[in-house]
Amino acid sequence: MKLNELKRLKSTTKNVKRVGRGIGSGKGKTSGSGHKGQKARSGVAINGFEGGQMPLHRRLPKFGFNNVNKTRYVELNLEDLQSIINKNKINEDQTISIKLLKDLSIIKNKNSQKLKILGRGDLTSKNPIECAKISKSALTKLEKIGNNLNISEKS
Repeated sequence: MKLNELKRLKSTTKNVKRVGRGIGSGKGKTSGSGHKGQKARSGVAINGFEGGQMPLHRRLPKFGFNNVNKTRYVELNLEDLQSIINKNKINEDQTISIKLLKDLSIIKNKNSQKLKILGRGDLTSKNPIECAKISKSALTKLEKIGNNLNISEKS
């Protein structure tokens, strides 16, 4: 069988109802639009119109607010940091910071600006850490190990 030998099945195509072709066609004269009125004209746009009543989308209150100046934090637990260090084979002299995490494409969100470290799990490597905030439990665990911490904000 070749492409030029293929034949279309008769049941696959259906004739479209031709509008405005005389009274005998069944869709003649007004062509299915009814008589007069706005909907009989072309260019009708009354989707949200409720007969003069205030439309639903205008009755409902506006809500929500997105603060442009909000500082967004990337929150990482100590166990997450350890898995990142193991997976990417980060040396102990490299400082773990938001810049390093973006370079390794661990953080893909461009809006996240600062790093916050939380205390779930344990960290075994002694990499220096540069973060904006740190939880109390993470701080005590890192002080026990003896990591160099550089905290820019107090939480």
